[in-house]
Amino acid sequence: MSKHSLIPGAVFPAFDLPTIDHGTVTIGAPAKEWELLIVYRGKHCPLCRRYIDTLHELLPHFREREVRVIAISADSEEKAVAFTREGGYHQLVVGYELSIEQMHRLGLYISEPRSPEETDRPFAEPALFLIRPDRRIQAIEVSNAPFLRPDLGLVLNGIRFVQDNDYPIRGRFEAYPL
Repeated sequence: MSKHSLIPGAVFPAFDLPTIDHGTVTIGAPAKEWELLIVYRGKHCPLCRRYIDTLHELLPHFREREVRVIAISADSEEKAVAFTREGGYHQLVVGYELSIEQMHRLGLYISEPRSPEETDRPFAEPALFLIRPDRRIQAIEVSNAPFLRPDLGLVLNGIRFVQDNDYPIRGRFEAYPL
């Protein structure tokens, strides 16, 4: 993991990525809504496909809570387009070409392909960031393995609770002054 890991309550570092059928998206830009950023490994990962399938099914529920959902990977445009079309993710904003520098800024674990058949470049392991409208990070989940990801139904219920109860940002013990 990068020495630049993000901490809860910190302002999310805004950056731009190209998107499938949506031009460019600025992640972490000032907004009136919450943002759920899902980092997935790429087209080569069958567990990512299942996770993004579930995410796509839950999109209407996230929208009801005024949460903008974005899924990103280091995939090339060609692979990201294929992944999106094969999955039928017409409702989901999918960003691609996440750079190694951006991965480091987000504190992600980065893996090299096991073979050229897997993929053609280093890729980020899964992560999830819940970003408040004021751009501070409410919740972070960073994994080093494809099988360790938060249940999206629990994430949705957690967002409901946080929003309805003005639940504070957790994990900010005084060791992490802002």
